Amino acid sequence: MKIFCIAIALALSSLSLTAQKLVNAAPADANMSQQRLTRIDRTIQEYIDKHWIAGAAAIIVKDGKIVYYKAFGYDDTETKTSLRKDAIFRIASQTKAITSVAAMMLFEEGKFLLDDPLSKYIPEFRNLRVLDKFNEADSSFTTVPAKRQITIRDLLTHTSGIDYPLIGSKSMKSIYTKADIPSGIGTSTRLLATEMKKLAKLPLKHQPGEAWTYGLNSDLLGYLVEVVSGLSLDQFFKQKIFTPLGMNDTYFYIPNEKRARLVKLYTEDSLKRLVKSPDRVGDIVADYPNTDGTFFSGGAGLSSTAYDYAIFLQMLLNGGAYNGNRILSRSSVRMMTMNQIGDINLGNKKFGLGFGITTERESARIPVGAGSFDWGGYFGTTYWADPKEKIAALILTQQSPNSHGDILDKFKVLVYQAINN
Repeated sequence: MKIFCIAIALALSSLSLTAQKLVNAAPADANMSQQRLTRIDRTIQEYIDKHWIAGAAAIIVKDGKIVYYKAFGYDDTETKTSLRKDAIFRIASQTKAITSVAAMMLFEEGKFLLDDPLSKYIPEFRNLRVLDKFNEADSSFTTVPAKRQITIRDLLTHTSGIDYPLIGSKSMKSIYTKADIPSGIGTSTRLLATEMKKLAKLPLKHQPGEAWTYGLNSDLLGYLVEVVSGLSLDQFFKQKIFTPLGMNDTYFYIPNEKRARLVKLYTEDSLKRLVKSPDRVGDIVADYPNTDGTFFSGGAGLSSTAYDYAIFLQMLLNGGAYNGNRILSRSSVRMMTMNQIGDINLGNKKFGLGFGITTERESARIPVGAGSFDWGGYFGTTYWADPKEKIAALILTQQSPNSHGDILDKFKVLVYQAINN
């Protein structure tokens, strides 16, 4: 009898995980107003009609049900090719969350502890220095010794002192440029191991743990995943995350048969008018996802669809399980989505292990609930998941810069105003 009960419990558990797969539903089935959701349509269309954006795809999941999934506008404004809702977008920094999950999977396997020094696994990062003085005239600099080593937790929380090329501080951008350190976007022909070992020779912006600096932490974390797992980052993602979850359209480099689905990239001219992005900007080729690349940037390299990324978010809202597969434990998801930076502030937000965390102060600014976790991407994409309201949502455009990027926050407002209960 006892064995029978255990078998029933295991079967029900398995069914529960399978039942949490995304399903299409009428908005009313998840206490959402169909009429109020049409305000999203009108707002996005307004931005398209005013030539502020070329197009956008958006998806809303409530209580595990897809209540809104649409695309608007154009993939190609010149040929008037409509944007498909299953179009593949460059998600750039939305890659970071997936890399963070990969690292936490290895943490759960007992491969490392979060407060282990990174140098235990990547020896090149043992004797680090911190920037002291910087000479703008010739990009020369002096350094002081780091007070302690970088930990794996520092990488997950962006408190290591590692900065970003292109979008980082003036001094560190100059240092990284001189050393030819890539940003991860449009980097196709290099190797992650080579570039991360180059990074180890350069100074940190600040002492580890003393501030929050957005930087190449997730790229380095991706290299750690490779070292510890013995798999390249693309293969780890495919085998351990994408295939189990059914994320069938998420890639570092898109296969030939799907390359036509990559959305055209847009920018603004000197008068802030919408124009197609040049084929190449500096060293970045606009269609880098449609190449046969070798560089797997854990910070910015992936392209995906609205549906695929909604699956990823729903897995986290489910406590780490989806489609009959457990990716993470509830405990690890809890750790990832709680404040991990103490008294350090990130505007109105805090930061967890790979996610921005909505505080009460941020929730007073915009209706996203406190405790929600989020981030976005360089080309005008944003996502969030709200555990209390059981909402996962994202909106995707393909434009940088965008003087009308407020559409991303407006989308958040429009989602919450459509809740009926």
